[in-house]
Amino acid sequence: MNPEVFQWARESSGLSVDEAAHALELGSAEKLIKIERGEEVPTRSVLLRMAKRYRRPLLTFYLPRPPRAGFRGQDFRTLPAKPPVSDEALLDALIRDVNARHQLLKSALEDEGALEPLPYVGSKTLASDPARVAESIALRLGVNRDAFRAQKTTEAAFSYLRAGAEQAGVFVLLVGDLGNYHSALPVETYRGFSIADPIAPFIVLNDQDARSAWSFTLLHELAHIWLGQSGISGGRDDQEVEKFCNEVAAAFLMDAVELDPLADALQGEDLGLVDELSEFAGRRNLSRKMVAYALLKAGLVSHARWARLDAELTNRWLKEKQKRKADAKTKDGAPDYYTVRRHRLGSAMLSAVRRNLSNGNLTVTKAAKVLGVKPRSVTSLLSKPPALG
Repeated sequence: MNPEVFQWARESSGLSVDEAAHALELGSAEKLIKIERGEEVPTRSVLLRMAKRYRRPLLTFYLPRPPRAGFRGQDFRTLPAKPPVSDEALLDALIRDVNARHQLLKSALEDEGALEPLPYVGSKTLASDPARVAESIALRLGVNRDAFRAQKTTEAAFSYLRAGAEQAGVFVLLVGDLGNYHSALPVETYRGFSIADPIAPFIVLNDQDARSAWSFTLLHELAHIWLGQSGISGGRDDQEVEKFCNEVAAAFLMDAVELDPLADALQGEDLGLVDELSEFAGRRNLSRKMVAYALLKAGLVSHARWARLDAELTNRWLKEKQKRKADAKTKDGAPDYYTVRRHRLGSAMLSAVRRNLSNGNLTVTKAAKVLGVKPRSVTSLLSKPPALG
């Protein structure tokens, strides 16, 4: 075995020598250093722990040399600060997993036959009018703004858009970690990820984000699909393509003239404005941060004031998130594992796997990989459709 592979696997997982030695239960960092120098050969049990802790297949450690970086698509992110190496390592692991699941599902769909490339993938360019692109997306999904706003909650509004995307052939997944809360990916690292494949387009949303933001991010990623661009989104919209996709999402969700009712609140204190825009957003199933940003884009608040509003909204969201977690611990009848997993996977994914498992295009093992569960959980997971909302 090439010792360079061991060092590469550890470094790409975001672990220091000391952290990795502890995670691998080696007793001391010196033992791991010897393995990475080629002075000592790891036992089978150590290799298995490496595969788990470094989030790599066991066969990785038998490669003759470290592999090239995995396919990320384009990185559309403009981040205010360089993210921690550990977060980037988690993101790489997530993207590797999503790409593997995508390839397995796509192969199964191709085995079904009679598939035509989806005409909307790559049908627009940055020269297109964002409002017209928003209209094209709405028409293809069979959705409209009035029906979106008529939904009783922001979660229901998102489900309305997601159902439209899925019936149009887009698989929409909610993935915010790698299976446990220790591997949760902060929204500062990524908000959305798209694979603009004409046969099986994928959109992955970070469900660590505020639920009211999911709809905007879904529309943003759909714009990437319409542009035919695969990649990661998040951070500021400094790049031209990110500005374009944000404009597409905003064009569907709200017209700038709708901000007029906030004119009086704009003359008052920041906290009063936050209260008003929160109520404004809530009535329309919109993200409060999106409304605050719309005020900045319209020139109605300065950048300094927008930054204060954004900070206050973040603070309120964190408090609300903590309260929901506390309430969930004491609340009876919380959704079980399978209900949560079905919601994250979506109806399109569950239906496609159920169908291809039945016709033999997917084995139970491959179906488990696509669904991101253990093989023994496949039957229970596919036993009924996901709950709406």
